[in-house]
Amino acid sequence: MIFHRISSRTPSGRRGRGRPLALAVAATLLLTAAPFTGPTPAAQAAPTLISQGRPATASSVENAGVPASAAVDGNNGTRWSSAFSDPQWLQVDLGATAAISQVVLRWEAAYATAFQIQTSENGSTWSNVYSTTSATGGNQTLNVTGTGRYVRMYGTARATGYGYSLWEFQVIGEFGGGGNPGTVEPTDPFNPNFGPNTFVFDPSTPTSTIQSRLNTLFTEQETAQFAPRRYAVLFKPGTYTADVNLGFFTQVAGLGMSPDDVNLNGHVRVEAFWMGGNATQNFWRSAENLSVTLPAGTIVERWAVSQAAPYRRMHLRGAGNQIQLWNGGDGWSSGGLMADTKIDGMVVSGSQQQWYSRNSEFGSWTGSVWNMVFQGVTGAPPPHFPNPSHTVIPQTPVVREKPFLYVAGNGEYRVFVPGLRANSTGTSWYNKTPVGSSLSLSTFYVVRPGATAATINAALAQGKNLLFTPGLYRLNDTIRVTRPDTVVLGLGLATIEPQNGVTAMTVADVDGVKVAGLMFEAGATNSSVLMEVGPAGSSANHAANPTSLHDVFFRIGGAVAGKATTSLRINSDNVIGDHMWLWRADHGDPGTYGWTVNPADTGLVVNGDNVTMYGLFVEHYQKYEVIWNGNGGRTYFFQNEKPYDPPNQAAWMNGSTRGYAAYKVADSVTSHEAWGLGSYCYFNVNPAVVNERSFEVPNNSGVRFHNMVTVSLGGVGTINRIINNTGEPANLANQQRYLTNYP
Repeated sequence: MIFHRISSRTPSGRRGRGRPLALAVAATLLLTAAPFTGPTPAAQAAPTLISQGRPATASSVENAGVPASAAVDGNNGTRWSSAFSDPQWLQVDLGATAAISQVVLRWEAAYATAFQIQTSENGSTWSNVYSTTSATGGNQTLNVTGTGRYVRMYGTARATGYGYSLWEFQVIGEFGGGGNPGTVEPTDPFNPNFGPNTFVFDPSTPTSTIQSRLNTLFTEQETAQFAPRRYAVLFKPGTYTADVNLGFFTQVAGLGMSPDDVNLNGHVRVEAFWMGGNATQNFWRSAENLSVTLPAGTIVERWAVSQAAPYRRMHLRGAGNQIQLWNGGDGWSSGGLMADTKIDGMVVSGSQQQWYSRNSEFGSWTGSVWNMVFQGVTGAPPPHFPNPSHTVIPQTPVVREKPFLYVAGNGEYRVFVPGLRANSTGTSWYNKTPVGSSLSLSTFYVVRPGATAATINAALAQGKNLLFTPGLYRLNDTIRVTRPDTVVLGLGLATIEPQNGVTAMTVADVDGVKVAGLMFEAGATNSSVLMEVGPAGSSANHAANPTSLHDVFFRIGGAVAGKATTSLRINSDNVIGDHMWLWRADHGDPGTYGWTVNPADTGLVVNGDNVTMYGLFVEHYQKYEVIWNGNGGRTYFFQNEKPYDPPNQAAWMNGSTRGYAAYKVADSVTSHEAWGLGSYCYFNVNPAVVNERSFEVPNNSGVRFHNMVTVSLGGVGTINRIINNTGEPANLANQQRYLTNYP
């Protein structure tokens, strides 16, 4: 987001071929932790699938389209195949020593008649745990006994004139013994350890104690935009008096099943006095699952924020009150989210430049600048575009609200996982019984600062969900989520920074994974992708139980000179994105940003079909910022700023085209629809730079865009067209341009 916002307006790829997904390994066992009764040895995992999604290498590949990783991706429609010679091998790195009990081989027609299964601690010295010279191919389940970090199939004789070809290479085992990746502590759901950066209050806590802690946190975090500190402040059900002034990387949340279970008499507010009233850098904080009653004589709450600052599942009481989305007459704000929220009174947007409201209930709304989108909102203003720029979508077609932590009546901590809602309007909770299910916190591994990737993956292998407590996690391996319905929930905007160029997190092509409340920060060594949902070629239909991403944010540069080619790649079908900001830094600590300092090509690549994005913010990437290759995609609200820093036009060319579109729908796509899209330029390094267009789409009746705006911020730079070759230039003379429909 822009470092100093300038405005002239006053307030007022191709889809891969699909194949059926492989069946899961039968009779996989999961260990359930016993209730915590005091210090006990950590439970060990039962044998389970531990190879899926792990790094794989091979002696050769038939061609670049069949990598070794295709045999450990959980997809029976992708395969590894070797060169046409002997011997050949395929190996998987489990990440830590494991006890191996079975190996499953799913051969293609080109199989081995003679091969060994071998294990190794170091990837160079191998021990045979199985050997045969009379194999017949097909699906083989081999019972073996051995230990090692590395497991490989070593083929010495082929059954055909072709190479060796495996649909799947699966290792069943358990972590433990020598090389144990770390103790996976059981979680006491009645007395969990949330680490040093989480503060839990109950109604018996003295008001002075609560306020002192809140004041200390705000003093630390008011300007801590790129500091590593992360905090969460949690309130158990009850009534409190508190003034919650939120700084950077601070989450405040109630621990009730309903927001009305926790009432704060006071404020939950964000202001921008640290920047003279300019709120365009008020990022990375959140308020969730609370009700607020303003002090007597006060009618105004202030939530002056821009990106990555959700106001979610909140209730601002009082029909005569209002919430202001800017600092109040002395500065701009530039984008935010309200979701599953009830405002009894009025929402006043003021100088807020764009805003997305979903499934909420407002007494009323006033204000508009460039791009206000309302979806499934009662009390929304009438639809009108532009001036006022109100895009109103009556219902939300399919959504799952964000999972949240709460305390049950018996004192047990649980995570509520909302169910899917179809064609919904209004909140999920007010005068309603929320749809969903509760998970005891005993089913979670509570991740605290200092945890290793090996321990986190060991917990996942045991069938655990993950609760990341506030902190910065520098991890040297990928977090691999492979089990359907896994919940990965972060508190206090817990941040994962991958080291040595690894991918921070992968999610298998399975049903119902939920990832929420996390930030992924690029490390100093380039990662090809920070997060990937589903391996390449994913094709399973997850319409009944999609994977969903909630308040998931990405940052490249700003705190570290980070590098990542792509931030998020979605290969699975039916994925739901519920509020995401993907940001290549345009400002930050010295030496952490610049055209060649924090390179990043693309924010989001969507290869899956029927993927839906609610509240998508993508900014400053150096090529196409969004590439959409799948069919059936939908985006409700899109906010974008072009990279500020192309040094000259020659440095930012897409072939013969000046710059890159912010949102590219591939030529092969036949169905895609988007509503409420804004794209802005501010070429302050070289104002002579021109961007040819903001949106680039195929010309067919199935691809439709509604209510678009392009802006030259302060007239610094030019966007020549809005979509394809349609729309007038946004430049110094005409800084805002609008288009209602395309085609």
